[in-house]
Amino acid sequence: MSGEILLTAGDAEVTVLPGNGGRVGGVRVGGVELLRQGERFGCFPMVPWCGRVRDGRFRDGATVRQMPLNAPPNAIHGTARDAAWRTARESADEAVLTYDLVEPWPYPGRVTQRIALTGNALTLTMSVETYASSFPAQIGWHPWFNRNLGGEDVTIDFAPAWQEERGEDHLPTGHRIDPKPGPWDDCFGMPGGVDVTLTWPGRLELKVTSREEWVVVYDEQREAVCVEPQTGPPDGLNTHPRLVTPLEPLEASTTWTWTRL
Repeated sequence: MSGEILLTAGDAEVTVLPGNGGRVGGVRVGGVELLRQGERFGCFPMVPWCGRVRDGRFRDGATVRQMPLNAPPNAIHGTARDAAWRTARESADEAVLTYDLVEPWPYPGRVTQRIALTGNALTLTMSVETYASSFPAQIGWHPWFNRNLGGEDVTIDFAPAWQEERGEDHLPTGHRIDPKPGPWDDCFGMPGGVDVTLTWPGRLELKVTSREEWVVVYDEQREAVCVEPQTGPPDGLNTHPRLVTPLEPLEASTTWTWTRL
């Protein structure tokens, strides 16, 4: 079951594309599309890792694992966005999708994503479970919000505690610096939880929140801006590994709440 799913609540509509990486293909509020359209855009889940993994390699204890270099010289954004997900459950305003981790990821596990819509909010929840060996993993989401909704360009407002210093290879150096003004393709720390406000003047205000403390903000593209809550920084499989165990899944969620202006 991988056909397109349409969720509705009030004047909001969300298109879910299980067959295209389990992504949200569109979010329309009052008929206005918030997400950049296209096969690789919308909002896709990043799992079992987020952002770039340096040289596509990560360590699990003494074992070095090699992932395909889909963004040479690195591996980027996990494997699940390139796969078909299964629809486990759907209703008028909610869909639950699952994806079983397979090669090239070396560990068995199951990813479950819940997409729940209300009249003024969309909540995305994801978990990674294993019933076999433990393994490091990350969860995140990569939305492409349209820069312009027919008026002025969007503004991005947030107050991070720090910025991960970015090397020439676009990977964190391991040093934390004071946040710098954009444009950004950078990871920020928000220890109290991700809280970023996007404002399209005269149109819409949208808040991206999450209990997680990491967010990547990317606004170097003309058509769209990205606000990506995630459970660790880029290359986090190496620098901030979070273990998935048979007793403890990895879970995360993010909520987008909007207000008409």
